[in-house]
Amino acid sequence: MKKLTALFLSVLLVLTLLTACGGSSQSAPAAMKAADYAMVEEAAAEAPAAMQVNGSLTDAGSGETGTSALPENRKWIITVDLTAETEDLDALMAQLEEHITGLKGYVEDQSIHNGSMYSTRRRRSANLTVRIPAEDVDAFTEGVAGIANVVSKNLRREDITLNYVATESKITALKTEEARLLELLAQAETMSDLLEIEARLSDVRYELEHYSSQLRLYDNQVDYATIYLYIDEVQEYTPAPERTPLQRIRDGFTSSLKGLGEGIVDTIVWILANSPYLLVWGLLLGGCAALLLKLRRRRKARKTPPAQPESK
Repeated sequence: MKKLTALFLSVLLVLTLLTACGGSSQSAPAAMKAADYAMVEEAAAEAPAAMQVNGSLTDAGSGETGTSALPENRKWIITVDLTAETEDLDALMAQLEEHITGLKGYVEDQSIHNGSMYSTRRRRSANLTVRIPAEDVDAFTEGVAGIANVVSKNLRREDITLNYVATESKITALKTEEARLLELLAQAETMSDLLEIEARLSDVRYELEHYSSQLRLYDNQVDYATIYLYIDEVQEYTPAPERTPLQRIRDGFTSSLKGLGEGIVDTIVWILANSPYLLVWGLLLGGCAALLLKLRRRRKARKTPPAQPESK
């Protein structure tokens, strides 16, 4: 009985080796995909825990931007929107550059608007996209609050642990499949098998590069928080919201008078600045109006019959 069992196992082993060497390469990709699905399903089992952790976080609208309260061993993408005011935009930009450099961050995008030349106020503003190490988000926001008037701030935190683990599992499965395909490529005996294995190997390497790039993007987004900073240069800071109705009426009335005065001055400045154009257009329009009036009088004179002499 033992001899029959050993003979049966030997025959089964030989058939398996022949199938791997002489058969098409479709069985290898199928085996790799089965392993891939198993890994992804294993990563998906962690989804309920991720959602529960996300539900226990502090609300972004509460004003807390701390990252110390976040659960560990998770992958978080942190995004902050900051709106600030300053009386001197140039000085603030210099302080911000020093502050960002001190935290080992960098400015990803920056634009500065110098306002209108006709306005009594320059109304300068700046928009910055700043990347700061995630653990230094609190230090950055506190630093901005120390050198500018922060009008509003908003924090968004996204848990990408599930996507991150699934991407890692996909990469592991693709690397395993790549190694297996290289083994089959070395054992291929026919040209058709060789071409089929090389085609699948090319697809696997393309997918591997795609998911590796995605993983690097995740790492960058997790390691560095993204902060969108909007800065306005103002003459007076926006007052705190804790005001009585009478204070709001007084401030609103004062602001309306100031806006009316600035509007009148801006209009006068615009008229004087554009007076050469206005003068030329005024002369052209006046000349056209005089010509039309003259033509109208001639037509009217032609239509009026001449006066008949009175009979004696």
